[in-house]
Amino acid sequence: MSTGAKTARARRSAREPGSEAAIVAGVRFIADVLGKQATSVWQAALNPDDNEMDKRQDPQQDLERIEKQIQQLENVAGANQDAKRELQKLHNEVDQLRRQIFAHRHAWQKTELARHQDRPYLFDYIERIFPDFSEIHGDRQYGDDHAMVCGMARFHGEEVCIIGQQKGRDVKQRVYRNWGQPNPEGYRKALRVMRFAEKFGRPIFTIIDTPGAYPGLGAEERGQAEAIARNLREMARLEVPIIATVTGEGGSGGALAIAVADRVLMLENSIYSVISPEGCASIMWRDPKKKDLAAEALKITADDLSSMGIIDAIVPEPEGGAHSNPDLAASLLEKTLWEHLSELKKIAPKDLPATRAADRDRSATQPAVRIRVRRFRYRRASTTDVSRCRGEIFQYRSNRRSFSASGVTRVKPCPW
Repeated sequence: MSTGAKTARARRSAREPGSEAAIVAGVRFIADVLGKQATSVWQAALNPDDNEMDKRQDPQQDLERIEKQIQQLENVAGANQDAKRELQKLHNEVDQLRRQIFAHRHAWQKTELARHQDRPYLFDYIERIFPDFSEIHGDRQYGDDHAMVCGMARFHGEEVCIIGQQKGRDVKQRVYRNWGQPNPEGYRKALRVMRFAEKFGRPIFTIIDTPGAYPGLGAEERGQAEAIARNLREMARLEVPIIATVTGEGGSGGALAIAVADRVLMLENSIYSVISPEGCASIMWRDPKKKDLAAEALKITADDLSSMGIIDAIVPEPEGGAHSNPDLAASLLEKTLWEHLSELKKIAPKDLPATRAADRDRSATQPAVRIRVRRFRYRRASTTDVSRCRGEIFQYRSNRRSFSASGVTRVKPCPW
């Protein structure tokens, strides 16, 4: 080896310790900065500012941005073990924060997840869970409704019937499926398939994902309310197992019309409500921007409804939501459906309607009973009592609208 080569090698060796130390110091500094950013993301997720709800970025997106920066640091660190250990610690911290944020999602954040455009829809679950699907079209009265999908399939080798709403991925599909909002003919088609299932003793699975029944003029003229009411009555009488699952949005009577079941399940990040948070905010506060406050007040999440006994079980989702891993989401749903179907098959078909009614009676909430009693008393009150009650109702509604987000939980109960 020449003298010049030896000298250059010696110089590189002399520089290596310093350069390695500089890399480690730089990685530690940037890792500390990113760690503080991740902590601030966690604090923002715990204490959201209602006035900045529309401007605030999703914490999940913030963490993804931090992870991309960590990957860039890994390329700079190279084979330096000290730098890799620092980056691994930061990786673990970000993963822990992601799990914590996912566990503490607010109701509006879950509403956004339930409406995610990449979330699995009905046909995604049929493809993964129910083989040999054969669709049935038309209600034999008016026509076919593309928002309501019905058909026959197999589940663990057993013949079953599938009913559910289908949304679209792009504009063309959404128009074709009417944004997942069924018309009366859709509910009559669903009832036709339910009676078919009862005739041949096939269990019924309903997959619910709809913002609500279509409120158009034509739908009302063709008897939208009557079609929903008839489904409610007939489903309560069917002598076959029925399992309803809310996979996305469960909006109002449009969802309930195929949700009278022996078992009502909800995916972890789905919602089930009588009205959308935006609609509730527009009515109660005259401000649709308070949709996050309305979502909390409505108790529309799976955890809230399970604690009130309205649903029977919560189906877990993959980390990040069902859209992050549709195959795993379908696998988790399949396992839960099979467990509940196995339990229902032990019940005699003729006993199912009575068992179904008893389960729903036990899950009835106390406030609903109080509302019925109050209306009864209101109807039998004297003229003076009615005038006083009307004044109290007006005052109560005025106070309710004037309360801020921090004071909603302290609203005085309505005196009537």
